Amino acid sequence: MNAPIEAQAPPRTERSHRRPVSSWREHHGWSAAASLRRLASKPVGSLLTIAVMGLALALPLAFYMLLSNMQSLGDALGRNEVINVFLKSDQVVSNAQLLAKQVEQHDGVAKVTVKTPQQGMDELSKMQGFSDSLHALDDNPLPYVLQVQPQDGLSADAASHLVDDLRGMQGVDMVQDSGTWRQRLDALLGVGNRAVLILAALFALAVLLVVGNTVRVDITSRAEEIGVLKLVGASRAFVRRPYLYAGIWYGLFSGILAVALAVAIEFALAEPVARLSQVYEGKLHVGGLPPLLLLAVPIAAAILGWLGARLVSAWQLRRAA
Repeated sequence: MNAPIEAQAPPRTERSHRRPVSSWREHHGWSAAASLRRLASKPVGSLLTIAVMGLALALPLAFYMLLSNMQSLGDALGRNEVINVFLKSDQVVSNAQLLAKQVEQHDGVAKVTVKTPQQGMDELSKMQGFSDSLHALDDNPLPYVLQVQPQDGLSADAASHLVDDLRGMQGVDMVQDSGTWRQRLDALLGVGNRAVLILAALFALAVLLVVGNTVRVDITSRAEEIGVLKLVGASRAFVRRPYLYAGIWYGLFSGILAVALAVAIEFALAEPVARLSQVYEGKLHVGGLPPLLLLAVPIAAAILGWLGARLVSAWQLRRAA
């Protein structure tokens, strides 16, 4: 059985002799409290609705957290791998040092290290199978090598331009670069960004539909009471207001639940991520969701809840007119 009509409206209606602004403010306060009490009066249904919406909002947050850490993972796996610049065999140490200073001034370069032919020979001699062959050589055939370390976060396009500039420098024989890996990672990040936006839009639509359907069912179950309120002079805005606040409460609580789930996922991954970071010698730094985003999610969810309730209640009340 539905609640009595008195539970649907405050003691004073819009025809109250009090000032309009005071009456409007009083009814907003009553609507917010009454809608919250109505949610509490049916805890199972309210909790299920909030849980569904919270899970829907938590999924884009989880994907965003994963995507935002792909950059750090890519750096740890070699996204900013050293670019090896092999000089021509006739280049001497002074030419190599001068060229290293020129390269270091280039945009996108963090550091340049000069590797001498003797250092290269020492590295080869430590590799299994090369030691005996190197002893048979009369001269050291290895050239000077510039090891160019790109700046952190350098994009694939910028790295490609850097490699092209290095190849065009005088005295350079060959440039060894793993640019394909950077391009693949950037392409993957681009796809991930688009996927997160699409998921966020789809789940936002899901929140609108869930709130809209909940409000529709509530309005349908109280059609007689709404009709009586209109007979005594209540406007559509007056009747609709409690349902709008119900949408806000649904959205707000589901947004808070989504943030709690996202933080729980972050804490659950903290230990394995720490072990993974140790494997990569501390190069892997995984961050959580930004605080501003965590604060914005409940607010955005409340707005979505209000919008869903606003659209459905306006349509339902127009039909009932």
